Amino acid sequence: MLKNELKLSELPGDDDSGLTCRTYVIKDEGHTLGNALKCIINRYEDVQFCGYTVPHPAESKIHFRIQTEETPALEILKRGLNDLKRVCEHTMDLYETKVKEFNKT
Repeated sequence: MLKNELKLSELPGDDDSGLTCRTYVIKDEGHTLGNALKCIINRYEDVQFCGYTVPHPAESKIHFRIQTEETPALEILKRGLNDLKRVCEHTMDLYETKVKEFNKT
């Protein structure tokens, strides 16, 4: 990926629905990020729909759709990414702790 190329962009066509219904294109990602992020975001109360697709197996990108009651979709996406980051950090901390415990025995 080029240095100035954005990893996240927004698909056009959602202008009539305000900021609560958006589809984002996330480059160089697939099912691993898409499914984990979808599972986290779908738990938020304000979210009506959250899902993703891989438009074509030969393309390294996902289309990530968020529909909410009132909260802007971009806010929900940022919150979801931050929550997923915290889950991953917690998982790594637990893993490293257990490995250290195992190696002591």
